[in-house]
Amino acid sequence: MDYIAENTNFKLKNSAVTLGKFDGLHLGHQLLLEQVISLKKQGYTAVMFSFSYHPGNLFSKKEFELIYTEEEKLAKLRNTKMDVLVSYPFTKETSNMEPEDFIKDVLIGKLDAKIIVVGQDFRFGHKRRGDVKLLQSLAETYGYRVIACEKRKYKDSIISSSEIRKELKEGNMETVNEMLGQPYSILGEVRHGRKLGRTLGLPTTNIIPVSGKLLPPCGVYASKTIVDGISYPGVTNIGFKPTVGAEKVKGVETYIFDFNQDLYGKFIEVELYTYERPELKFNSIEELKQKMQEDIAFTRNYFLKLNEGNNSSYSN
Repeated sequence: MDYIAENTNFKLKNSAVTLGKFDGLHLGHQLLLEQVISLKKQGYTAVMFSFSYHPGNLFSKKEFELIYTEEEKLAKLRNTKMDVLVSYPFTKETSNMEPEDFIKDVLIGKLDAKIIVVGQDFRFGHKRRGDVKLLQSLAETYGYRVIACEKRKYKDSIISSSEIRKELKEGNMETVNEMLGQPYSILGEVRHGRKLGRTLGLPTTNIIPVSGKLLPPCGVYASKTIVDGISYPGVTNIGFKPTVGAEKVKGVETYIFDFNQDLYGKFIEVELYTYERPELKFNSIEELKQKMQEDIAFTRNYFLKLNEGNNSSYSN
């Protein structure tokens, strides 16, 4: 897959394009991607168009919280059959672009869009004045076709990134994962920690999520860690490690079951499946070790039941 980022000087040909924020790549987004990818057999180039920064970042001093960072989104898309990901610079000039100018200059001028795939509530252009009706009204003028997809639902509610963020902040990982259609995950480089786990006979990996990454509440989670394409179950603590001196930055520390490889400097992906308990400060290292053993037993039992139930698309 080609990746075009922070660049407006490009020209694609004969594209089937889907547009949106795509934060989370949830089931609704996947429907759009599947539609575009299916058009490849008709000879079209499958393109996903998004902005390199969430539009909220440009007009707010508060950093926007992303379900998946740009790096995580790119990693997940490389596992699909998309041909091109365009992360278009979102500037003052871009935000002030009138909807028809965006169609003419970007969708046609740069992407050569022949088919445009969007959700029914898609909005674009200055002050969000563009919508599906406008796209359809100009289709004959600019020579493209519009496919407007219905919104996907979870338990009678429309799946949206904002709803997923709400559930994620509350630690409702099962609900988050159902709406994402895959386990929520954190990608990062393994760094050296205090190495306390090694002295306890429970060596752990440590990653520090990048700024802007939305994390669930501090606490302990049943998790799986993807290393070189292989998934390993384990226990993950998200937080500041208050028992051993308290870190200044929220980290992601994972004990991977039955694993003894050296991962320092390697990029891994940690998937969270269920919230077990909040992060606690213990009175002693022995008390911490005892609780870790309980966490391990909880997680082993959780995955055993999950696999026995075989009621999830991500239980393997």
